[in-house]
Amino acid sequence: MSQELDYLSRRVAAGRLSRREFLGRAMALGVSVTFANSLLVSAARAQGPVRGGILKGGLKGGAATDSLDPAITANTILGNFGYCWGEYLVALAPDLGLENRLAEEIGSSKDAKVWTMKIRKGVEFHNGKTVTAQDVVATLERHSDANSKSGALGLLTNIETIKANGGEVVVTLRDGNADFPYLMTDFHLVIQPNGGKENPASGISAGPYKVSAFEPGVRCGGERFANFWQPDKMGFADQVEILSINDDTARVAALQAGQVHIVGKVQPKVVDLIKRSPNLKVEVASGPSYYCFNMLCDTPPFDNDDLRMALKLAIDRKEMVDKILRGYGSIGNDFPINASYRLFPEDIEQRTFDPDKAAFHYKKSGHSGPIQFQVGEAAFAGAVDASQLFQQSCAKAGITLEVKRQPDDGYWSEVWGKQPFCTSYWNGRATQDQMYSTAYLSTAAWNDTHFHNEKFDKLVIEARTELDEDKRKNLYREMAIIVRDDGGLIVPMFGQEIDAISDMVGGYVGRRNGLMNYRALAECWLKA
Repeated sequence: MSQELDYLSRRVAAGRLSRREFLGRAMALGVSVTFANSLLVSAARAQGPVRGGILKGGLKGGAATDSLDPAITANTILGNFGYCWGEYLVALAPDLGLENRLAEEIGSSKDAKVWTMKIRKGVEFHNGKTVTAQDVVATLERHSDANSKSGALGLLTNIETIKANGGEVVVTLRDGNADFPYLMTDFHLVIQPNGGKENPASGISAGPYKVSAFEPGVRCGGERFANFWQPDKMGFADQVEILSINDDTARVAALQAGQVHIVGKVQPKVVDLIKRSPNLKVEVASGPSYYCFNMLCDTPPFDNDDLRMALKLAIDRKEMVDKILRGYGSIGNDFPINASYRLFPEDIEQRTFDPDKAAFHYKKSGHSGPIQFQVGEAAFAGAVDASQLFQQSCAKAGITLEVKRQPDDGYWSEVWGKQPFCTSYWNGRATQDQMYSTAYLSTAAWNDTHFHNEKFDKLVIEARTELDEDKRKNLYREMAIIVRDDGGLIVPMFGQEIDAISDMVGGYVGRRNGLMNYRALAECWLKA
């Protein structure tokens, strides 16, 4: 069996077998997904790497308001570019474990309240200065400041003190958190000189590429950092360039024309077309990414429980997965967790389309007249079509949904989190605690449904400190039900991330999220 798997993994690395086909055969042989992925990583590395060239990506999400300040990174382009120029304490490994980066060792007290991170020596920032424990402390201080606009703020509110002790960073939490190291994988937490306090948008860190170009909403560029501390792992191209191509058709056309080597957010409807191109490959990642419709719980008319429930019941989820995702996804259940999370509560009843119950709750809400729904393709590919399906199913419940198309440019700064009902999208996070703390905790900076529930907040803290996994799973189940029934979140579907790459690209290994967990441009190379 081992010889057959080795042979198959080498065929994937050579571009003659898709990752999806490999995983299917591996499962048939009784091999776990984790072990199968580790084989793919080894096989990809055995094929290279090759240095040189300009590795180009065509990605969706860029806007004229983009900034290199990692605290406010809010789209795919900035997230991917952040892994090119930025360096982190830890990263999520292909097997969903942790990969040590600047944190060479991590340990904790028995109650998981005090965490000690030994900072790797001799790592250089792009400005020539050496990374120190003080820089890490300053970074965590900036992102955890109560006045911070950081997307990681909600993850760090549990921190009581952060101190440097020689070459170590000691973080003391108010309440224990067994998942604390996983929080450090958040893509906002780029380690910067003095935490970026003087100039957070300088683009200086210790990643494999130095920022050489930044045109918001147009392009990002980096050149190989000669003194990168881990040159055998990433940073193989002479340069990387990410083009902002928000139009889905134009993005695929750029790949077909050879203008870029990697594209993300491929629409399911063009997958078969791409597969017919002999020099292109399609890569599919089944992870925690979800498409959602956000209602602001503190803004009329969505501050009414019955109105929110009416809209949750008025959506035909199966139709949406079939027609929008074309099977490249699964049905959602109005909470942000699916089976890709280790402690997923699998026994919660699936919510289904029920126009009669939707009509009952709508009448009970007392609302009349059209409900405005702000929609943008910047949120996710197919958002407009999905909103039209939603409009049609709402009509069957006597609800008039008025769809308002919004421009892609500026969607994340002008619509998301500001308009009371809009389309959105989340990549998911490494753990359930991280996902809930980032977007649903009352104090979270990115609480994009303005959900405030005292019981839920207490359960988040309780689950963090619970070391018994069975008890912890039950707590997460209770949290999921609260969000599902009381929150402003509608999750019609979880999507598989679909990427397409040129056969010129080496080192591409599918991971939990698309674009190799945002690290494709940093880790891949151009074949000779």
